[in-house]
Amino acid sequence: MSSNSTDQHTPTALIIGASRGLGHAVAAEFLDRGWDVIGTVRDTTSRTPLHDLADRSDGRVSVEHLDINEPDHLAPLHQRLAHRRLDLLFINAGTTNNEQTPIGAVPVSDFVQVMITNALSPMRVIEALEDLVTPTGLIGAMSSGQGSITNNTTGGREVYRGSKAALNMFMRSFAARQAGTQRAFALLAPGWIRTALGGPNAPFTVEESVPLLVDVLLSRLGTPGLAYLDRSGQTVPW
Repeated sequence: MSSNSTDQHTPTALIIGASRGLGHAVAAEFLDRGWDVIGTVRDTTSRTPLHDLADRSDGRVSVEHLDINEPDHLAPLHQRLAHRRLDLLFINAGTTNNEQTPIGAVPVSDFVQVMITNALSPMRVIEALEDLVTPTGLIGAMSSGQGSITNNTTGGREVYRGSKAALNMFMRSFAARQAGTQRAFALLAPGWIRTALGGPNAPFTVEESVPLLVDVLLSRLGTPGLAYLDRSGQTVPW
């Protein structure tokens, strides 16, 4: 889908969690490909790279406030966007805990924070905003290859893995409830990327990764059903 479609409709993407890092880069990539972009930021008190992107976008990028862990923020956001036609809704959210702590030793507070941020909150956003997405649009979320149960042969990062596996399950249930629709659904496993979450030792840069991820999302448009895909568009085993 592009801005050159026959009805001259400029497609619009809503990127949840686009203030900086991977989310900001995804927003910028969609802008470069001719899309209008709505990006959300959690903090209203500081300027972010998304604000800079909006300033130089000639009105094609708008910034909205949303803390995904605050359910009360969702209805006001829905109301503010009710006049927009969304072709893509993508949730970019993630946090982690001390990666070396085995699951039996993880503090309850850490477990709850990671599970809410990575699994429950993205689904709350999707459930709250999905009616804004066109009947042939795409709804997706940033998962992880570490959410694959099949591929977990090393252990480690156990709460993070569990949260992404939970996200995958919740998204699969949501897609099953919409099995009669023409919508596309996607869970992305982007690989280990050099971000604040990924750390400085990650092998992939944001600059080389994001165009591939957007390619995968765009390839799903018009294909109903859910796919769990890596950065090359290959299926990741559940």
